[in-house]
Amino acid sequence: MFSGVVFGQRPRVVFGLAAGLMLVAGCTQAENGDRPPAIKALEAQGLTITQEFDVSGDLRAFAGVAGDQPIAVYITSDGKAIVGTRLDANGEPIDAATLQDLVAKPMSDKTWAQLEDATWVLDGEADAPRVVYTFSDANCPYCNRFWEAARPWVDSGKVQLRHLLVGVIKADSPAKAAAILEAPDPSAALVENETHFAQGGITPAKGVSNKVQQILDDNQMLMHATGFRGTPGIIVRESDGLIRKFNGMPQPGQLVEVLGER
Repeated sequence: MFSGVVFGQRPRVVFGLAAGLMLVAGCTQAENGDRPPAIKALEAQGLTITQEFDVSGDLRAFAGVAGDQPIAVYITSDGKAIVGTRLDANGEPIDAATLQDLVAKPMSDKTWAQLEDATWVLDGEADAPRVVYTFSDANCPYCNRFWEAARPWVDSGKVQLRHLLVGVIKADSPAKAAAILEAPDPSAALVENETHFAQGGITPAKGVSNKVQQILDDNQMLMHATGFRGTPGIIVRESDGLIRKFNGMPQPGQLVEVLGER
C-alpha cells in the first residue's frame, strides 16, 4: 500500500511536503539496469537520488532527498514513478528504517561535521555533554532570549552552546560580531553582549576585517544550507545520531527537547 495523491502523467515534484506525495511518470523502465527515465526526470526537477535499495515484489526502490527530507521513489514494472510512503497491511511505514540508514543518518553526519568545522564561539564548559549549535546575530532579541533561557543548563555544566555568528539584522551586526570574534576572549565578549543586550550590547568594532567578514559569510551560507533564514537557528544531535532543527526561539515546552533534562 502507498499513501499519496496522483497528479497525472507528467512527473512533478513538490518539495517541502510530508511523505505521501505520489507522482506517476509515463516512461518505459530501462531494461539494462540503469536508472529509469522517470528517475532521471525527477532528478532534473531537483530531486536528489542517493542509491537504489531492495524491496520485495516487482518494484524498484530508490532513496532520495527532497530539500532535507528523506524520501523514497518506487518504479513500477511499467516504468511509472511513485514518490511517497509504502505502508504495510496495518498502515505502518515499511521503509522508514532503510531511509534513515541510507539518507537521514548520512545527511546528519555531514551537517554535524560542517557545524564542527565552522567558526563558532563557545558558551559554557567545553566538556559539557550536550552540544547545541545556534546561528546567532548580536542584535537578535530572540537569540538573547534563548541565551537567557539556556542559563540553567549552561551554568550547571550540562550544555554547551556553540554560537555561529552572522551579521544580518542591523547595519552594525557585522561590527558587533567582529568585536566578539576578535576579542582576546570571544566567550567573555559574547557574555558581555548578551548580559548588556538591553543597553545596546557590546560596542561594535571600528571595522570588520576580511577574516571576520569571511567567517560571517561562511556562517550565513551554512545557515541557509541547513534550512534557516533567520536567527536563532538551533541544531542538536540526538542519541540516534539524527539532528533536529528548531527555527526561532523555542517555546517553553520545547526547551527540554533542545537542551535536555535540567
